[in-house]
Amino acid sequence: MSTAELASSYAALILADDGVEITADKLQTILKAAKIQDVEPIWTQLIAKALEGKDVKELLSNVGSGGGAAAAAGPGAAAGGAGGAAEEAKEEEKEEEKEESDEDMGFGLFD
Repeated sequence: MSTAELASSYAALILADDGVEITADKLQTILKAAKIQDVEPIWTQLIAKALEGKDVKELLSNVGSGGGAAAAAGPGAAAGGAGGAAEEAKEEEKEEEKEESDEDMGFGLFD
């Protein structure tokens, strides 16, 4: 990671910690106050755009919580009844059969 990226990221964390909206102008102001002159404006714009509308503290606190689980079925899926679930089960069985047939070819990755 370059110095410009790192400095811009730290500036964004400072703004988030103070509860201030993260914008490219505010990031540039912090970088100038820290006497970091080698940061091109594109880095502050990219970081500000990437963090726009996001709660940085929430992002940091949920880093180790793992990936998202499968989404719960919405109201539309519940109206479909068990027919949709049966179709999904059939599709899963077909996928498993395909995987098994690939293994029966007589060779493997580590043979």
